[in-house]
Amino acid sequence: MTTTLRPTGPIQQGADGARKRAYDVCDNGRPVGAVEIGTEPGSGGTTGTIRGLRIDERNRRRGRGTIAGLAVEEVLRGWGCSRMTVEVEPENTAGLRLAAALGYTERSRNMVKDLPRTPPVLPDGVTGRPMTEDEFAQWESTAVTGYAETFVARGVPADEARRRAETSHRTHLPHGLATEGTYIHVLVDDGGRTVGHVWVARFEMHPGMVVGYIFDVEVLEEFRGRGYGRALMLEAERIALAAGDERMGLHVLSDNTPAVRLYESLGYETTRHNLVKPL
Repeated sequence: MTTTLRPTGPIQQGADGARKRAYDVCDNGRPVGAVEIGTEPGSGGTTGTIRGLRIDERNRRRGRGTIAGLAVEEVLRGWGCSRMTVEVEPENTAGLRLAAALGYTERSRNMVKDLPRTPPVLPDGVTGRPMTEDEFAQWESTAVTGYAETFVARGVPADEARRRAETSHRTHLPHGLATEGTYIHVLVDDGGRTVGHVWVARFEMHPGMVVGYIFDVEVLEEFRGRGYGRALMLEAERIALAAGDERMGLHVLSDNTPAVRLYESLGYETTRHNLVKPL
């Protein structure tokens, strides 16, 4: 058995510079599946991704998926890629096993929670309120830098990471606090001190899945470890429910163990594993 990839069309390149190409997965020249690969937008062509890999049912459990995955890596090395990413839904156990066998590790995950009908009550000693314009100006000065750092952690070059962060900020907050459907609240303790903030807006998290999305949540460093993170998450639920949302969504880096545990304890469930592998 010889498993190979056979292109089904030319390499396509989008306006953002990202490339993609579709292939048949062939066994001795006979198609037994298909795969589409590409490069991530904004990665400078250095990050490749598997957009979809399918082996026909009757041809599975013979190692063809593993061989196809390795063949994809060779193609993307030829494109100049130094790392790979893939997104796998939690119910796709075969896909997760294949990714693990190929050496992928989880970089981050998307999570969703069905909201209760009744808004949760905040713990004693804290209140939530909308962020003021002065507070927004102070927060905005550091928010873009912090977001750019998350892209750098994913392997995006620093200048491109900054550009992507600035573009995202302009896209989701074109009118600052006056942006329609956007809510940025701060959490205040009983001493009048601001201890953190949360940014919530309606967002299509996955195709057809519109949620109240947590774009940013943070407890100020000097107030961490006191339960304020949970209180901010409850404030986010109150915001989303008031806006008419029925579900809450977020994205979290997998190595942020305290955050992952918090979200799981609040009832969030993983909807997508985002995996990465160096080439």
